[in-house]
Amino acid sequence: MSSNSDNFWLISVPGEKTPQDSWEKVSKTIAPYASVFKFSIPNLKVGTLDHLFGLSDDLAKTDTFIESVTRKVAQYFSEVLEHEKDKLAENLMANNADCFTYVTNFEWDHAKYPPKQALKSIAETISKQVSQIENDLKSKSTAYNSIKQSLTALQKKQTGSLLTRNLGDIIKKEDFVLNSEYLQTLIVIISKSSQDEWFANYETLCEYVVPRSSKKLFEDGEQVMVNVTMFQKVVDTFKIKCRDRKYMVRDFQYDENTISKDNEQLKTLEQNKKDKFGPLVRWLKINFSESFMAWIHIKALRVFVETVLRYGLPVNFQAMIIKPQKKNAKKLREIFDNMYSHLSASSDLSKKELSSAMEIPGLMSNTDYYPYVYYSLNLDFLENNRY
Repeated sequence: MSSNSDNFWLISVPGEKTPQDSWEKVSKTIAPYASVFKFSIPNLKVGTLDHLFGLSDDLAKTDTFIESVTRKVAQYFSEVLEHEKDKLAENLMANNADCFTYVTNFEWDHAKYPPKQALKSIAETISKQVSQIENDLKSKSTAYNSIKQSLTALQKKQTGSLLTRNLGDIIKKEDFVLNSEYLQTLIVIISKSSQDEWFANYETLCEYVVPRSSKKLFEDGEQVMVNVTMFQKVVDTFKIKCRDRKYMVRDFQYDENTISKDNEQLKTLEQNKKDKFGPLVRWLKINFSESFMAWIHIKALRVFVETVLRYGLPVNFQAMIIKPQKKNAKKLREIFDNMYSHLSASSDLSKKELSSAMEIPGLMSNTDYYPYVYYSLNLDFLENNRY
């Protein structure tokens, strides 16, 4: 469920004598129940009615696609910020303004999308732009996630149970008998409650255990790590005896080169992640803005096309953004239905004709039909990123 505080109505009503007359009429009537803002759409190239019918259906799909990409960028931005998710909102900007400000002060980008171009051409330009953003997001997220996952796997080895964690950072060279032809040092994990029993009995678990060779190396919660040295020929027997007493022998051999490599790999991955983080955050910030602005331009195209299909030519309408006050949405619907009931298809068409009209792309493409052009606009990009 989306937050009501971020749900807006994007509507278009037919002009009275002028669009300004419609604006003044609507804004005055609904002022007690909502905030209202002009949504300025330039004089776009209408084209033929056939083209508008086809384009209306295409724009609906493009709208869904671009919103999806925009939300993917926001979602991944949240994942990248990790423990700084509280900074997400301040980074989700559109043309250096927050989303609300951008939408309620919307200005068509004439440089990117010249109004004299065909509507289909403008829609295709926007769609290609966002498709590239989606492709770049996939490649950048794959590369960054690979580093992040490798680093997480290594970091997990540095923590957790003594039975599984990397021991290189908690043991020392002097804890082992190294390069001996006859002796071998084992690492054993015992329960904290078994310490006294271990130190009283480990020398007698089997023959050829070096006396006083065991000492406590590390304690973690209820687990204790100890070492013990014996002749190599009894290692297998000693392991069996340990298993019988629920002592866990770690399969571990001290190797300075391996420990050094693990530490270097960890440092390298930490640095790689740090190096990638800054540029990725900048890319996400820039391309959230680009994708969001593209989405609002597609919304503008949809409003324009649907308006022409509904109200006809010459083009005379006023588009606006409406922010219903809490619990006033139903009242607003009643006001608009009363103001524009004369536009309702149901007042002019029989049920059979209305059913047929509903199948015409663009003419009545919304699940809930209203006598005025209406699209919902959800500006909540934080909803799924709150913890």
